[in-house]
Amino acid sequence: MIQPILRYMPHEFRWDVVGTRFYWYVFTMLLVVVSLVSIATKGFNFGIDFAGGVLIEARAEQVVDVAKLREELNGLGLGEVGITSFGDTGKDVMIRVAQQEGGDAAQTAALKKVQDKLNGKFEIRRTDVVGPKVGAELIISGALAVALALIAIAIYVWFRFEWQFALGTCLALCSDVLTTLGVFSLFHLEFDLTTVAAVLTIAGYSVNDSIVVYDRVRELLRKYKKMPLPELLNLAVNRVMPRTLLTVFTVLLTVLALLFFGGKVLSGFSIAMLWGLFVGTFSSIRVGMPVLLYLDLRSDDDLVGGKGAADPEPEPAK
Repeated sequence: MIQPILRYMPHEFRWDVVGTRFYWYVFTMLLVVVSLVSIATKGFNFGIDFAGGVLIEARAEQVVDVAKLREELNGLGLGEVGITSFGDTGKDVMIRVAQQEGGDAAQTAALKKVQDKLNGKFEIRRTDVVGPKVGAELIISGALAVALALIAIAIYVWFRFEWQFALGTCLALCSDVLTTLGVFSLFHLEFDLTTVAAVLTIAGYSVNDSIVVYDRVRELLRKYKKMPLPELLNLAVNRVMPRTLLTVFTVLLTVLALLFFGGKVLSGFSIAMLWGLFVGTFSSIRVGMPVLLYLDLRSDDDLVGGKGAADPEPEPAK
């Protein structure tokens, strides 16, 4: 399957990434602004992991009438009960009961009521009970994990390259994380611990893509000391583009498999990864790379390997 794709992929790209940077800056800013507005106004649809409550996964012997089941469970006096059908057969449901007042004892009692109502009609396959205190602690821990990961990545890139590259990486990563959170807020997708894992995975994927491109930039800076910086940045991007597209295609196959065959439990992770795959590649090339133009990249002799005669310059990519 890969061979036909390789056959039609161009061996040399001539994309003018730097020349069109202002359009992509505006596009990125729009995505970030929409994400921030959605997060501020709509918030998140926190899953059981964060909001607390009871989650039950059950399977019936025949196709489930979701409306009828919802009516029966709402009569238990547990507040609004959310029911989601998933899978191809229509026999699997995910039942979500809101957090009950009264602490862990009330949560356990709510779980027992639902189980008693389902007995004889459904096979209960999974149950989760999370108290409000645990949910609040997980929110703080998840936010802290993402923040520390971004800081650690910035420090690594700073020491691995220079501060200019670290700043470009941070801008790209921040846009990746904010827009991913914005997608979950805007479309009211369930946000749980698997989503946090996906955000961290997206950050790792994005920085890997950035480092590959930055490594080529540093190599070209040492080799072609007289080439104008915009042409050099375009040349670096175009030389790594075949490798980037192949990596994206390979990861895309895996993410699509998770999305279609991973079930309801992995749907949030798969959606986050699918969006992150697009935005992570986009930000590394369209945001993190052109911003180097404004950071006085050639002023540090360490970046260009010292002064000296330049090698013959190639025909730059247009």
